[in-house]
Amino acid sequence: MGVGLSSHPPSSANFAPPFDPSKPSVPISFPIKTLEELEQRTYFDSFHFPFNRASVPLPSYAVHGWQERKRKLLVCHDMAGGYLDDKWVQGNQNDAAYTIWHWYLMDVFVYFSHNLVTLPPPCWINAAHSHGVKALGTFITEWDEGRVVCNTLLATKESARMYAARLAELAQRLGFDGWLVNIEVNLSSDQISNLTDFVKQLSLAMHSSVPGSLVIWYDAVTINGALNWQNQLNAKNKPFFDLCDGIFVNYSWKEDFPKSSAILAGDRNYDVYMGIDVFGRGTYGGGQWNTKVALDVLKQSSVSAAIFAPGWVYETNQQPDFRTAQNRWWGLVAKSWGLVQKNPRTLPFYSNFDQGVGRHIFVEGKLVYNNSWSNISCQSMQPVLGVDVDAAKSAIQVLVNFNEPSYSGAQTIMVTGRLKDNHYFMALLFCGEVLLSDMPIHVSYSVQLKHNSLLGLALEFQSISNKRSMILLAPEGRFSSDKVAATGEVDGANELPRKFETIMPLQVNSLSTQSDTMTKWILNECSLQMPGHTLQNIYVVSYKEVSAPENADSTLTSSTNYHALLGHITIRSSMKNMTFPPRNAWAFEGEDLFWSSSPEGIKTISVKLVWRLEAESSESRPLYTRFNIYVRKLVGGPDDDITGQEEYLGAARVEAFYVSALAVEPNVTYLRFILQVCATDGTVGKLADAPVLLVAVPR
Repeated sequence: MGVGLSSHPPSSANFAPPFDPSKPSVPISFPIKTLEELEQRTYFDSFHFPFNRASVPLPSYAVHGWQERKRKLLVCHDMAGGYLDDKWVQGNQNDAAYTIWHWYLMDVFVYFSHNLVTLPPPCWINAAHSHGVKALGTFITEWDEGRVVCNTLLATKESARMYAARLAELAQRLGFDGWLVNIEVNLSSDQISNLTDFVKQLSLAMHSSVPGSLVIWYDAVTINGALNWQNQLNAKNKPFFDLCDGIFVNYSWKEDFPKSSAILAGDRNYDVYMGIDVFGRGTYGGGQWNTKVALDVLKQSSVSAAIFAPGWVYETNQQPDFRTAQNRWWGLVAKSWGLVQKNPRTLPFYSNFDQGVGRHIFVEGKLVYNNSWSNISCQSMQPVLGVDVDAAKSAIQVLVNFNEPSYSGAQTIMVTGRLKDNHYFMALLFCGEVLLSDMPIHVSYSVQLKHNSLLGLALEFQSISNKRSMILLAPEGRFSSDKVAATGEVDGANELPRKFETIMPLQVNSLSTQSDTMTKWILNECSLQMPGHTLQNIYVVSYKEVSAPENADSTLTSSTNYHALLGHITIRSSMKNMTFPPRNAWAFEGEDLFWSSSPEGIKTISVKLVWRLEAESSESRPLYTRFNIYVRKLVGGPDDDITGQEEYLGAARVEAFYVSALAVEPNVTYLRFILQVCATDGTVGKLADAPVLLVAVPR
């Protein structure tokens, strides 16, 4: 007998009492703990509800492409009871917070906790949807309390249907894609009819209100009401499977169970998700670093997989550090299961490689925040780095860097190591699938270079006749001819024209930064036309100029030193940057404003900032889904020149931001809040043209 998902004990209370969700406070994500709260819909009256709406919709290809028959990977996030750093909707200051950046390896993400109704924090929904991954919440009844809940839930068919409707409404209004249903208590036989009706109605309500949604049943209670984990699909749990979109099979299965489950499921074999507990509690193969053992069996058995608690890497402090261990663990998953997501799939495509945590924040090369932070909602499209378990053996390392200055956000791609003159090195960044029209596409990327290093991008295309072609976007350099090596490094940078069908010249612009001591960012741009082709892979290409002089600051000669930073990549179907509505097109207001003073006379302000685009069209709304919030403190009149720089307050993914207890110095007379609008292609509006809200400081 398995032990079920309930085996992970709940942590202590997540919120220090008292917590009144109706009163203004720093926005947080929180679960629904009672059926009464669920029935009365009190969540929607919460001050926090508007902040918890996901802003990134599930892309249409993920909505409509689900019927493709293929194995899938579900990842169930169980982390010490949930709602930890991720509960802070606007982020916090823990750059060591847990996050996931390997979205390209999964199809479904489930946010799990031991609360009755687990609502995924919007940061997880936004990050998942950005990569085409579906995000689910959890409805769970367990232990004695869960038995009492089920007595009310399943009292009548009307009650079962009402609660199903409430769950569907939550998913629809918060922007996530369905539910994992875990009824993990013993039931009486006369409750089963209402339970099956609950599952059926929840599935119907989700499918009608959220296209592409999923309801997944967990293998716990059987059709006769007994809490008895089957560890396979069989006659005792198949009636529930038949009413919803899949079953999460408990993880204590035997080697032949996946195949027998696939046979019973028939043409729905990939809707069977065989569980793997990463902590290894009774799981096939032992989990932990051996998770791949179970995946290999499932891959050969024509079923899907459900990985439970991948946060094991973080919770158990695997060495040498979290990011290295995380990449290694997911790299083993990739080695077994393979990549399941292709990104980019649509244009515009933009990535600044941000993982949602960092130690600074830059906006177009300008430092706006110099402190630790975490906010998974700020995560950008993630490159497929870290999945190659043998990459560390290379003389050139390609990795996400947290320490050096960024062009945008908090991270860059750092390419560093030893590379001889006349050699080049390629590394895969993105595996995409974008069908191009007759219109040209415009590509731009930013770099910082040292040691006479050069860095280009290679785009791989496939024609309608399946012919592949590679185009290199690269600054000009001096190359000499030599032979081609057998490895990824190629002797002779003059082999570049032989490797690539075309080398596209770039328009190169040097971008100023706020510090003369900082290496300047170089912006490379070009346009190309590949009608009818599909853009697939995007590579970074590292090479060097020939006969570069030695660098006096290095112990190595410049012929072996290589170092370059890639700040961002943008690919769009227009040569022009995204345009922004004028300042007066936005309504920018303050609500719930509250002033307080300390005994020392220091004033603080708390205020909810809200905004909307007046007369917005349905086409314009998706273009602007991120906003940077600043404040300028004026010491004269409202129209006086402002000394000093803007103070960065944070980023919002919805049209609201809560400023909490902002200190205001005694000489400040006005606060000017500034709303910097950011477009989906990475373009940011100019602060000089941004919407503003002026607040007078009371005397």
